[in-house]
Amino acid sequence: MEQKIHQGRNVKRFREMLNIKQEALAYDLGKDWNQKKISMLEQKDVIEDSLLKQISAVLKIPVEAFQNFDEEQAVNIIANTFDNGSILNGINHNPTFHPIEKLVQLHEEKIALYERMLKEKDEMMVRLEKLINK
Repeated sequence: MEQKIHQGRNVKRFREMLNIKQEALAYDLGKDWNQKKISMLEQKDVIEDSLLKQISAVLKIPVEAFQNFDEEQAVNIIANTFDNGSILNGINHNPTFHPIEKLVQLHEEKIALYERMLKEKDEMMVRLEKLINK
């Protein structure tokens, strides 16, 4: 059985993802719109193409997204694409380096920096003492 795409629900999903309230969408669509009308629109299975184009322009999302997005297919794609070894959003929970070694390396770099700063301070003090004694 083929599942029909619910365009109104898709409008609601994308609006919520963009953190836009119904009142704000109504305001952007014009004076004929209000929150209740947006709520009724989001319950429609099919939305007229001209209205979808208006909503698309306001939300800056292609019309095809409202017409073709199927949450169940998206979930299936994600479920079949990612596994325990996958990296999502650039977070690698299985690093190829040893975190403790990196920490030790950073600590050693910090100590070297402090030693250079102390050496420069001592050199500056010697120069200042020479200037004072002249």
